Amino acid sequence: MVSNLKDIRLVVLDMAGTTVADGGLVEQAFAAAARRLGADPGSMLDYVRATMGESKISVFRHLFGEETKAQEANKAFEEAYAELVDGGRVAALPGARETIEQLTSQGRTVVLTTGFARTTQDAILAALGWQGLVPLTLCPADAGGRGRPYPDMVLTAFLRTAAADDVRQIAVVGDTSYDMLSGVRAGAGLVAGVLTGAHDTDALRAAGATHVLGSVSELPGVLT
Repeated sequence: MVSNLKDIRLVVLDMAGTTVADGGLVEQAFAAAARRLGADPGSMLDYVRATMGESKISVFRHLFGEETKAQEANKAFEEAYAELVDGGRVAALPGARETIEQLTSQGRTVVLTTGFARTTQDAILAALGWQGLVPLTLCPADAGGRGRPYPDMVLTAFLRTAAADDVRQIAVVGDTSYDMLSGVRAGAGLVAGVLTGAHDTDALRAAGATHVLGSVSELPGVLT
């Protein structure tokens, strides 16, 4: 952990479960995708829950074992999730927008990341009216395609924004163990889990969280 948290210059925030309310939408979209391929979603949901935060195509590759089916399932998932977004089912978590604005006013650069595809990420941002809220948003395809738990999106944010001189000046915040692993592997100075999403304190700590917060709204206070 960086010795002085005031030195944090770049904040990489996850979306669903961290700044955006999930409300079971990811699981609903996964179930719809599985049914479209004739699979039983009940046999897959434990794995889906355990790997929340991972690139969705990676999850489908594990579940279906062959690339064609994985791509078909991923397409079905993105379509199902887009329908939920279009139906007004997506909302910001309380205080999330204000937190991003406060971090920005503190002179920090904020980047939003996701395990969704670009089209879904853009649809969520549009539904929330968050286009232009941060200078950079990233999905796995923007960072080589691997997604979490790899550090690629965090390091891409570091390189593209040039907001920090050292990876220890990065804060990574998310609701899943894979968010924590991506921050640890990137060498981030602060890796914080939040309890508004998929995983609990024990899972977040086991994956390397230096802090566990009730919600992302607590972050500005931690950094001052």
